[in-house]
Amino acid sequence: MVRKAVLYVLLTLGLGVVVTPFGWAVLSSFKPEQEIRQSPPTFLPERPTLDGYRALLDQMDLFIVFLNSVVVAGVIVAANILFCSMVAYALTKLPFRARNIVFALVMVQMMVPGIVLMIPQFVVVANLGLVNTIFGIVLPYLVMPLGIFLMRQFMAEIPDELVHAARIDGAGEFRIFFRIVMPLCKPALATLGLITFLTAWNNFLWPAVVAQTQDRYTLPVALAIFSNHQTSQYGLLLAGAVVVVAPVLILFLALQRFFIEGIASTGIK
Repeated sequence: MVRKAVLYVLLTLGLGVVVTPFGWAVLSSFKPEQEIRQSPPTFLPERPTLDGYRALLDQMDLFIVFLNSVVVAGVIVAANILFCSMVAYALTKLPFRARNIVFALVMVQMMVPGIVLMIPQFVVVANLGLVNTIFGIVLPYLVMPLGIFLMRQFMAEIPDELVHAARIDGAGEFRIFFRIVMPLCKPALATLGLITFLTAWNNFLWPAVVAQTQDRYTLPVALAIFSNHQTSQYGLLLAGAVVVVAPVLILFLALQRFFIEGIASTGIK
């Protein structure tokens, strides 16, 4: 009992260390500028206001950059759910000689830092004429090695007898994939969707390189550039940070049950 009590105390303290700065940022986004700067600082807003959010809407084309982020994240999530699942299905349910070699190449790709690939990726995007386009931003992330690995680990647990029985009944591979295998992969798909959404939504460096005009900026890029000119308006910057974090938090809370189940079932620690 004593060990359990000590463990709970330590976990509570750790949770407080993690959550307190985020909670302060959210609450401070509703404070007037003078209250944010006052010393000693306050945790709860004494005079709640939406001035930071109004300034964010007035001084930055928030709708366009938010829409760009939604489109980029949505396309990347949908593409990874489809293509990573297809590759994983081939690696687990379709017998072919080079299957282990292909999986080894996927594992090697996971070990390569993304920054190493940025120059060749930009050269490819530039040669295709996709610089300063939404498709140029999403192209390198349409199929992620981590997504292939995650889906492969999950599909390996699906009994092969289900696939063999469907083939005997005359079902084609696409029908087996969409009607039998994919419905069984909901926890893994939710996990993959959340991971890819986090990657796409928070990605800064690649969109900053490819997007060259404000109408192509994603939200992190636009806020980073905007903050360089508004370093004195902390309420506005905190409101922007909340706008970036809120969709991720909402999505995680909605999918946390599937996310935990997917992580546990795929063996990722």
